[in-house]
Amino acid sequence: MILDTNALSAWAEGNPACRSAFAEAQRLLVPSIVLGEYLYGIRQSRYRSRYEQWLAANLPMAEMVPVSDTTAGLYADLRIHLKKAGTPIPANDLWIAAMALEFRLPILSNDTHFDLIPSIIRLPF
Repeated sequence: MILDTNALSAWAEGNPACRSAFAEAQRLLVPSIVLGEYLYGIRQSRYRSRYEQWLAANLPMAEMVPVSDTTAGLYADLRIHLKKAGTPIPANDLWIAAMALEFRLPILSNDTHFDLIPSIIRLPF
């Protein structure tokens, strides 16, 4: 399962709505894009230290996924497809979607724009 930034935040907050998805996941992948978004958010938080400690303790449980040549090609194809369809989504979410396609894994996210990509399975929480 690929984590979107809102899923990583929900994990950090102990949100019970995503517990079953975590329990059922055989793989837990955190894209480098998601880590960047999360760090951006927590570095502006008054609870920065707490979230950084949580991240240091829990991130090793997941696989970090960098952008690969394959990811980049899938990103480009997805972006062209969505542009032609008149349904663009945010660029960072396109990268996450490309990784989901690359690894053939669902995305844990509450962002419904992932549903615009028929080959992506979004797991809401």
